[in-house]
Amino acid sequence: MANRAFSKCCKIRDFASLLLREFPRTSKPIKYTSTSLPFDECNSFKTASCLRQYHDGRPRGPLWRGKKLIGKEALFVISGLKRFKDDEDKLQRFIKTHVLRLLKMDMIAVLTELERQEQVSLALMMFKVMQKQDWYKPDAFLYKDLIIALARSKKMNEVLELWESMRKENLFPDSQTYTEVIRGFLNYGSPADAMNIYEDMKNSPEPPDELPFRILLKGLLPHPLLRNKVKQDFEEIFPDSSIYDPPQEIFGAR
Repeated sequence: MANRAFSKCCKIRDFASLLLREFPRTSKPIKYTSTSLPFDECNSFKTASCLRQYHDGRPRGPLWRGKKLIGKEALFVISGLKRFKDDEDKLQRFIKTHVLRLLKMDMIAVLTELERQEQVSLALMMFKVMQKQDWYKPDAFLYKDLIIALARSKKMNEVLELWESMRKENLFPDSQTYTEVIRGFLNYGSPADAMNIYEDMKNSPEPPDELPFRILLKGLLPHPLLRNKVKQDFEEIFPDSSIYDPPQEIFGAR
């Protein structure tokens, strides 16, 4: 037994010395490049697990945010709606054959994704389809996201249409919705509509925030009569807050 172990050790020693003779001699230490992995586990046969373990964190390609949360049927519908949006006949046929087959959560997922992609016309159409479903119940949050998306895309006529529908369902938006719609009408050059939304905000059951007031006060600088009315309301509701009034000669008033 001892002789057999001794002979095995000799063979290992001879094999090691043979490898050292064949190994190229160099005076410089081995330096690992940025592409090499100085780990015994990651040999020339790099496995997928090894690459995942030392991934540098950069994205591997364009990713559709939230794609994993959207079902295949919903993804197919989104693609089809975008493909047929310029052809009314094909679009209506696609709605009948595919959109109406979706379940409730898939319809909501399609609506949310269309809003995210700023396909606001398709999102509005999808919302109207949802309103006709048996399971539909008035929801202020569904209105909120769609109204904000339309306002940011300067689709103010559609905002008014949706706003009236929301009020008929006895829903009140939150302060963020009021802010975005007031800003949208001011940017659209329609201060009268902005004031209508403002009056609606004052009648809301929830107390208003300062932000929509300040946006309205800034946007109404060229309209002093309307601005003074809003300013008086602001001082009554927020007595501890101050308002910056620029010099009147900036706007041509003497």
